[in-house]
Amino acid sequence: MLDGVHSAEDLRAGCRATAHNFPQSVKSMPDKLLVRTRKRTTALVFLAAICIGGFSGQAEGQLRWPAYPPKTSPIRVRLVAVASSLPRSTNGSSYEVFVAETEIGDGEWSLIKLVFSFLSFQPRLSESGFDYSVVHEVAAWRDPDCDETVAQLTARSLPRRRVRLIYAPNVPKENLDRRRIPLPCYQTNADDYIKSRLEPVEQAPKLPDPALKLRPSQRWP
Repeated sequence: MLDGVHSAEDLRAGCRATAHNFPQSVKSMPDKLLVRTRKRTTALVFLAAICIGGFSGQAEGQLRWPAYPPKTSPIRVRLVAVASSLPRSTNGSSYEVFVAETEIGDGEWSLIKLVFSFLSFQPRLSESGFDYSVVHEVAAWRDPDCDETVAQLTARSLPRRRVRLIYAPNVPKENLDRRRIPLPCYQTNADDYIKSRLEPVEQAPKLPDPALKLRPSQRWP
């Protein structure tokens, strides 16, 4: 049986050898036999070329095909809002879609779209601590094919054209409706959930209200 690129190379070598030896082997043949042999050899060479192309394309496709399951890496996320949540299903996986923040540096967080899938007997991510003060650690993979803007996340079919985000408690006030840049999408599931930890965010000190100074009353002469 042919095996990937090595088989294709062997076929090419065989074709080259056949083409090189063909003129020497047909000099003494009768005309009718020579014509018949040439036709048969042409057909065999054409068939070999098709096989070589097919096996080379198959080998190249196997080299380029993404690995499954996809490679995951641990990330730390804070849940900002729920964009959609499907009811539990006994026939397969259900999922929740969040607007979340992932830690990109010491004290730096960036908005992402987080897709969390779970089976009927597994807890939802929202049941593990739907609060901005809780940091979840999950193993997730980057999926550029599901990047979406906030408007796309909240879009629905008629008659309800759009739904509101459900914000998590203690989330800083953000107007996500004005965000037009697609959120990078990360996918994870209940099996890749690692742990959670309470990490409250220090609230910025409230600025005192400006003191109004009363002007002294003017005296008329």
